[in-house]
Amino acid sequence: MSEQQATSRSILCHMNIVLEDGSTADSTKSSGKPARFNVGDGSLSPAFEAEIIALQLGDKHNFTLEPIDAFGESNPDAIHHMDRSRFPADMELEPGVIVSFGGPGGSEIPGMVREIAGDSITVDLNHPLAGQKVTFELDVVEVL
Repeated sequence: MSEQQATSRSILCHMNIVLEDGSTADSTKSSGKPARFNVGDGSLSPAFEAEIIALQLGDKHNFTLEPIDAFGESNPDAIHHMDRSRFPADMELEPGVIVSFGGPGGSEIPGMVREIAGDSITVDLNHPLAGQKVTFELDVVEVL
């Protein structure tokens, strides 16, 4: 496949993301909506792209990636200690709750509450799977 063909190729797959303990972190099968991967547009890590570039309709492919090649390493600079007053008074905050913050250009940045100590709320803005080795189980349903 030429470089030009690779840049315009999309692969639709049903996907399970499995953690090292064997639990499923995410699955497109539950929503019935396959994931779309655009090969060659820079949105995928080189290691992920290398695993899927030759996939064809009907292929099933499982592979495991290290954190740096999957959702990245956990960045300690993305963990913030915030005062309770920065959250709505009626918001229930407890570890594991996802909160949303306004980002640049009106975007939303999700963060997970990690810890509550008095009025100090620890929020982690890393991707929930950052720092984890994960296995992708793909079932190709369409190649565009």
